[in-house]
Amino acid sequence: MKPRQKRIALIAGGLAAIALAAVLTLNALDSNIALYVTPTEVLAGKAPQGKAFRIGGLVKEGSIKRQDLTVRFIVTDTAKDIPVAYTGILPDLFREGKGAVVQGKLGGDGVFTATEVLAKHDENYMPPEAQHAVDQARKGDAK
Repeated sequence: MKPRQKRIALIAGGLAAIALAAVLTLNALDSNIALYVTPTEVLAGKAPQGKAFRIGGLVKEGSIKRQDLTVRFIVTDTAKDIPVAYTGILPDLFREGKGAVVQGKLGGDGVFTATEVLAKHDENYMPPEAQHAVDQARKGDAK
């Protein structure tokens, strides 16, 4: 093999390795990304099908029902409601009327099965996406 052919083969091999690394990285990112959607968007059919995603909003007053380690509650953006089922221990700050973000999948029965529940951490904080959804829903109610 001539030195020119060795250089071309080395460059081609390097480009192939970089392309393979990029494909593997993008595939890993795609499978681990959980998109954020509001209850209104979920009921409008804008939620990812068959993939994990996040729903955020307020925990509806009077909706928390406990049975052993399974907790059922409703997440609302004040316009639409999504029933949620979660098995596990909830965060200490999880309360009715407070902000929460739940991650999981929407079942065929319309119940969101959560694998993770995040609660807001103080009186003034709500995830920006959830705050925007609540503000938009309130504007729609005022009309």
